[in-house]
Amino acid sequence: MHTSICGLYKHYQFVFLSLPKLQEKKTLLVGLHPQERRKCDISSFSSCFKKPISKLNILTKAAAASSSPSLSGSGAEYSEQVLVEPKKKTQRISGIDQDELQDPIDLADPDSCFCEFNGVQLHHKVCDAEVLAPNTLEDASSFQFPHSTKRVNVPMILLHGFGASVFSWNRVMKPLAQVIGSKVLAFDRPAFGLTSRVNSVEHSSPVNQDNRPLNPYSMMFSVLATLYFIDFLGAEKAILVGHSAGSLVAVDAYFEAPERVAALILVAPAILTPFTAQKVVKEKEGAIVHMVKGMGEMINSLYQKALSAILRSAFGVMVIRMIIDKFGIPAVRNAWYDSNQVSDHILQGYTKPLKVKGWDKALVEYTVAMLTDSVSKLKPPLAERLSKISCPVLIVTGDSDRLVPPWNSERLSRAIPGSYLEIIKNCGHLPQEEKADKFVSIVENFLQRVFGPAEEARLQAVT
Repeated sequence: MHTSICGLYKHYQFVFLSLPKLQEKKTLLVGLHPQERRKCDISSFSSCFKKPISKLNILTKAAAASSSPSLSGSGAEYSEQVLVEPKKKTQRISGIDQDELQDPIDLADPDSCFCEFNGVQLHHKVCDAEVLAPNTLEDASSFQFPHSTKRVNVPMILLHGFGASVFSWNRVMKPLAQVIGSKVLAFDRPAFGLTSRVNSVEHSSPVNQDNRPLNPYSMMFSVLATLYFIDFLGAEKAILVGHSAGSLVAVDAYFEAPERVAALILVAPAILTPFTAQKVVKEKEGAIVHMVKGMGEMINSLYQKALSAILRSAFGVMVIRMIIDKFGIPAVRNAWYDSNQVSDHILQGYTKPLKVKGWDKALVEYTVAMLTDSVSKLKPPLAERLSKISCPVLIVTGDSDRLVPPWNSERLSRAIPGSYLEIIKNCGHLPQEEKADKFVSIVENFLQRVFGPAEEARLQAVT
């Protein structure tokens, strides 16, 4: 019997070999390192590494003697056991390596653009009908436009939904630019796409005259960014197209500056409306009612603060990562009527933002901002304001939308006077992707109806 002692010191792994059959019995130290392998006398070990042997973390194992090749021709029998350090497992979220995250600009596409708004680098893309290349026009001409003579000449801004980005508009940007005869711009809202992820506290900036801090992940920030892009395009008005949660941004932008919105197009809108219109009746309230309401608001505020603290903790970030990893890709597939059409290219487009540094913490901040949105609470409920929308409104939805059911769009259409509702057959939550040609055709029909020659003649007759 002999003993081999395995140990680990800094980047070295050691094996102590007891060689009983050598004439000069010494214990050899074998240093194993990715770049070198050396031996030294055990007596010099302490002096070499300036650390007593007794303080090393070593593991002693008994090994049975077995025949082995001779060492230095002595015929010695020995056994060598190496303590191998396990390789660190690479963490992946929805198939994306989380050990190699990058800055947004390093992930940009050739047609990507960035501009700064209130300390945030907003990623956006612009498609201009006047500068489209000939081959691009040929591709766009494959769409069937029933009215090809009249152009609206009003720019269009596209607002993506939760978890999406500019990518979700790729198939329709160029055709829509041809339809309107102007520029089409899509941008990534904070926490999504390739827009920079910032610290919500460090980058909060004053809004309006009351100097309230503006959270970059808040609804108001997205609203003001939308209005900023209208100025960016050098226009007085723009057509706002919102998909899913982006519809909320479009509608809020309208109420913030109705004179800047030429029309609203709401695609699979995630806007909940009441089943029946309810009239608000104000009655005199006693002191007890006021006290109960005050207590309720205080408890709600404490609950929100506690929930926000949990979400911002390491545990909260871990939960967000787990949710995205488990449900991210399945949610994309579930958004389509025919999930077989969801290609690897589509999945890569939706998971690409997971390569951006700080994507998880930004998503946490977005969630917290939605829960603690104090600006929206100062306004009347959206459901009570829908009837006041006076610009042209088109609502488009798929008949098989499993995320925002079509009956909700029907209720929304009834809540907005004069709005148009179009339901696309065999279509899920993403009409602009799954049924791009049909979607563009519906938008073309709508714009010709509200901005075409017939409407111009009517307006001239009125004036």
